[in-house]
Amino acid sequence: MIQEERAFDSIETAAHALAEALAQSLRDGIEARGQALLAVSGGRTPKRVFEPLRQMALEWHRVTVTLTDERWVPPEHSDSNEGMVRRHLLKGLAADARFVPLYTGAPTPQAGWLDCEARLQSLPLPFDAVYLGMGPDGHVASLFPGEPTVEVTDQRCVAVPATDGRQARMSLTAPTLLQARRLYLLFSGADKYAMYRKALEPGSPREIPLRLILHQNTTPVHVLHAP
Repeated sequence: MIQEERAFDSIETAAHALAEALAQSLRDGIEARGQALLAVSGGRTPKRVFEPLRQMALEWHRVTVTLTDERWVPPEHSDSNEGMVRRHLLKGLAADARFVPLYTGAPTPQAGWLDCEARLQSLPLPFDAVYLGMGPDGHVASLFPGEPTVEVTDQRCVAVPATDGRQARMSLTAPTLLQARRLYLLFSGADKYAMYRKALEPGSPREIPLRLILHQNTTPVHVLHAP
């Protein structure tokens, strides 16, 4: 359910607009319920969102942050989403926020699944906001085309096995992502925009997992994109 689609001249301006929107969602949650819950994407683009977001004035000690997905590496690893969030978001004003990691230290995500599931079960869902990116293949979080993880509905998170070209991961499931008051999708580039337009067409989410987000009628989706 796309509530809003906004095009920007650059990813920098789109990222700053998203930071402002996320901050307002957190303020709304704090005002309504005394606390706010945010799930954020990993990768490279989120740094552009986190750096302005961490400077936003709000009651950060009332905010809990977790991830939409995580590579199964320790936080000091250069590929860790947790490490990136700690370096770029949980600093300055935002250092007072509580962070709930998906990585548990277990040798594999399969071995760490039960602990991760318990962590997510303890969160005061629904999320006030979920910030998602997307891959050129239409994956969201770590729900990849053609894989059974796309269709898991009875868990908060799902272990994603490694492949020849991909590290093992933990991902929130589609129902957990959709258990949010607002979903925000940020991306840039012509290839991703073409995939986004294809995902808007009817079809199977197993072919394009982004359809899980775009073809549902419960959670408003705000789309921000740039060339």
